[in-house]
Amino acid sequence: MINVYNYVLDTLSDWELGYVTAELHSRRYFKKQSPNVSMKTVGPTRESITTMGGLTVTPDITVDEVISQPSAVLLLPGADTWNDPKHTPIIEKATEFIQCGATVAAICGATTTLAETGVLDARIHTSNSLEFLKMVCPNYKGEQYYKNVKAMADGGLITGSSAGGLLFARIVLEKLDVFAEDTLEAWYNYFNTGDAKYFYTLMQTLE
Repeated sequence: MINVYNYVLDTLSDWELGYVTAELHSRRYFKKQSPNVSMKTVGPTRESITTMGGLTVTPDITVDEVISQPSAVLLLPGADTWNDPKHTPIIEKATEFIQCGATVAAICGATTTLAETGVLDARIHTSNSLEFLKMVCPNYKGEQYYKNVKAMADGGLITGSSAGGLLFARIVLEKLDVFAEDTLEAWYNYFNTGDAKYFYTLMQTLE
């Protein structure tokens, strides 16, 4: 069983985790031998949050119910409210995840919180831009490890920019090994290009 924890907070950027959460929840393209996936939304409290798109989400669980284990995944979305101290526990949990060999996938604004707390100081990573991280994270010291790409992985740490939701999703799905290799390739190519030939290829990989 893979436990996926999707952190939710006010002003959550709906589009940034849309690809990965849709595929993990629907399982529509999972390979036959894929592991079971349980996905729960996590909040600092059980109070509902409002996404940037105006959707209301009520967390399934709170941070203290998140279990750190190597097979677990923590998804951290972008948002304009990451500087609120109430989110400190989830960043502490993210550090715990990395230390135990679990996966932490952070995109856009979530990378700034990791940068500010030193998580990115010795790990290869990306974000919206290097200048962005240096501007909003005065304690950031990981400049030498920054890569100018939309999304990437360094072991169990996956980071992405606000424009990297699709590639970010591909990296997470590949890490979890829930798609067959040819399915993942066709899936990514279709959504990346919009070329119908890749959709037909995608369907063929499922036969």
